[in-house]
Amino acid sequence: MEQRLANTWRLTVNEKKFIENALLSDLRVDGRRPFDYRNVIITFGKDDGSAEVQLGQTHVMGFVTGQLVQPYRDRSNEGTLSIFTEFSPMADPSFEPGRPTEAAIELGRVIDRGLRESRAVDTESLCVLPGKLVWAIRIDLHILDNGGNLVDTANIAALAALMTFRRPECSLGGDDGQEVIVHPPEERDPLPLIIHHLPIAITFAFIGSESSVVIDPTHYEEAVMGGRMTTTLNANGDICSIQKAGGEGVLQSVIMQCLRIASVKAGDITQKIKKAVDSFDTQRALKKIKRHPASTAMDIDEVDSKLKKIKSELVDKNDTIISGQSENVEEGGTKSLEQGQTKKGNEVKKFIGGPSSWDPYSKGVDPELLKASLASRGRSTTNKKQEDPKKDHTLSEIKLEEPPTVVNQGSLAVDPAQPEQQSKGEKTLKDAVKPKHKRKKKQSSTGGS
Repeated sequence: MEQRLANTWRLTVNEKKFIENALLSDLRVDGRRPFDYRNVIITFGKDDGSAEVQLGQTHVMGFVTGQLVQPYRDRSNEGTLSIFTEFSPMADPSFEPGRPTEAAIELGRVIDRGLRESRAVDTESLCVLPGKLVWAIRIDLHILDNGGNLVDTANIAALAALMTFRRPECSLGGDDGQEVIVHPPEERDPLPLIIHHLPIAITFAFIGSESSVVIDPTHYEEAVMGGRMTTTLNANGDICSIQKAGGEGVLQSVIMQCLRIASVKAGDITQKIKKAVDSFDTQRALKKIKRHPASTAMDIDEVDSKLKKIKSELVDKNDTIISGQSENVEEGGTKSLEQGQTKKGNEVKKFIGGPSSWDPYSKGVDPELLKASLASRGRSTTNKKQEDPKKDHTLSEIKLEEPPTVVNQGSLAVDPAQPEQQSKGEKTLKDAVKPKHKRKKKQSSTGGS
């Protein structure tokens, strides 16, 4: 900090006359014109609702916080908005620590009047439960360096902090629907404040006996000025509030000229604030997006390989189950075949191993019922085979392949005079046709008779 701050209230007579004479020729100490505004620099902190504004050598920081409180009785459906200022000796040696001075109280009232009377912030949207709980928004303004025109700088810091503030989302629950649930930012995104317009404070200083008007006064010009006027306007040119401080009177024409200039400056500052807030919102949105490193392709390949392994394991399990079932079926078939072979060849083979499954109800089964059920199943299968036209050829082939032993046995039983043919078994076509000499014998015997 420069030594200028220690001598702010101790300007010599020559310094005061130099400032006044320079304004008569439309020149200022810092090289600006009478109606030139200093450069505005707006920066934001890591947390939501914190802004830092630098206007020339003036430096102000603003913080916005919210808390659930009970509303006022006369306004049970509206939230509250309050402003607190802190003047520290680090910003200016003329500031005293402890209780706020008159300058601090005046600064807070000017900014509060411009925000509250213009209804810039929608306080009705801050109501959570009518008559019980509302949001109380608090704006803390910390003066870091006093380089002149604290009102405008603090006003811009308050607006920038309000636009970036986010309050937690609340919902009503419980059995009676009167229980307030505050959702953390991990569950639901915080909600911004509803701001209808931006009231911008523009300060004019009246210096000298001829009332030379300058905009955005510095700390030297504030030490020389005889009066000050702060007008709060929005970008549309609507006047939100006017405050005239000081003993010198101001003409009506001068006030109208100041209002016209203030409307232009308010539009420019509004664009700067919105531009800075938009850039901050884009940066905040990019921070929420989770960006993966360059090795994402490898991770995806690993996931695919894991999925393939799981699928192969499932397929192997299914194959083992199916193979186990087929082995059980084959074992059952082989067992029946082995039993038949032992019966035909009278060869007894020992079976190693117990049964695959033991049925506790096998002892109580009636054999006659089993035979009847098997006979019914056989009939149903034969009916199904007759219904299927595709299986007719296979059935006929099977019937042709079967040897006609039953028919031959019947014929042998009927003819007892053919023991030789019984021993031989099947008859041939030669056996069926009688020889010629037998026919002649029969004809001769018939003719002789």
